[in-house]
Amino acid sequence: MAAAEAWAAGRNPWIRLPLVAWLIWILARHLTDQDYVSLIGGLNLGIHELGHFVFSPFGEFLEAAGGTLLQIIAPLVGAAMFYRQRDWFAISFAIAWMGTNFLAIAPYAADARDRVLPLVTPGPGDPIHDWYYMLSRLGWLRFDDLIGRSLRMVGILAMGLGITAGAWLVWRMWQTRGTTTETAC
Repeated sequence: MAAAEAWAAGRNPWIRLPLVAWLIWILARHLTDQDYVSLIGGLNLGIHELGHFVFSPFGEFLEAAGGTLLQIIAPLVGAAMFYRQRDWFAISFAIAWMGTNFLAIAPYAADARDRVLPLVTPGPGDPIHDWYYMLSRLGWLRFDDLIGRSLRMVGILAMGLGITAGAWLVWRMWQTRGTTTETAC
């Protein structure tokens, strides 16, 4: 916490405040509409589809799970990269971004038995419902709704954590405005 506080000293809060406000708006929309898809959703979908290709050499099950796995791995890799750079605000954004992924995965998992959500695929042929396939193979299909609700809760918590951390950093920047720091932003 001390490192993040020291990092925030003297940085410009005005360039980060709109991003925190936007994340709050995204979370509010997700809380009121479980089917909401933010602008980040397009990026998340692209990463999801890429995950199927990345994990395809590891067998059919991991190919199906790969979309969801890469959706979670990508923000974690981002957070790790930002940690190496000691960019605490970017880390908070990566945590909130991970939350948007969980919020996107949740209705997909909950839809496993019903399979009514429209599916996309970048390749030829009919898309498969990843969560139907995975939960059927694991014998957990009857838990699809519970899994979906749990993933939604994780998404809400991750977004809340990322937003709270980002808002705290902006507040610390505001409190220390005018002090000098190594970088201007």
